[in-house]
Amino acid sequence: MTPVRRSAPRPKRGQTRIRPAAPSDLPFLKLMWFDAAFWDPTVPRPSMEQALAIPELGRYIQQWGRPGDAAVIATDDRPVGAAWYRLFRSDDRGYGFVDENTPELGIGVTLLRRGEGLGTRLLDALCEQATSDGFASVSLSVVRKNPAVRLYERAGFVVVESDENSWKMVKRLGV
Repeated sequence: MTPVRRSAPRPKRGQTRIRPAAPSDLPFLKLMWFDAAFWDPTVPRPSMEQALAIPELGRYIQQWGRPGDAAVIATDDRPVGAAWYRLFRSDDRGYGFVDENTPELGIGVTLLRRGEGLGTRLLDALCEQATSDGFASVSLSVVRKNPAVRLYERAGFVVVESDENSWKMVKRLGV
């Protein structure tokens, strides 16, 4: 009889910690960016290289670490989620661009750890970082049918612009 091989037990919710991202986290941050950008399983995914070559998408992660970039990582024995923000200029704006003083954020949690509240914890930590960095608000763009919409609404984001497919949302900080 072959012994049953069991996977390591999942850490309890309280054992997962949120920490500031380090330069060594860039490969994981890229992976979370890719998963966030291609969240919809009904849409074919390009390769990471193809996605990075799309200017409208690659601008969110390329040359990471410039002024106005910040990220937090959820980790237990390895990274399991990330949230990040980046400032954009008016001549190189992201989908959720509001102004040059409002960073646009993104968030991703590994598939097996979704539904545990990590997104909320990451978003809270990132908003605390943004407040500490002196920002009055943060923004994002989200496709209306993305399940993350509920997370953003619970966190206090409000729709400031919409089209037939997506919403631009803003959260005032320190309110």
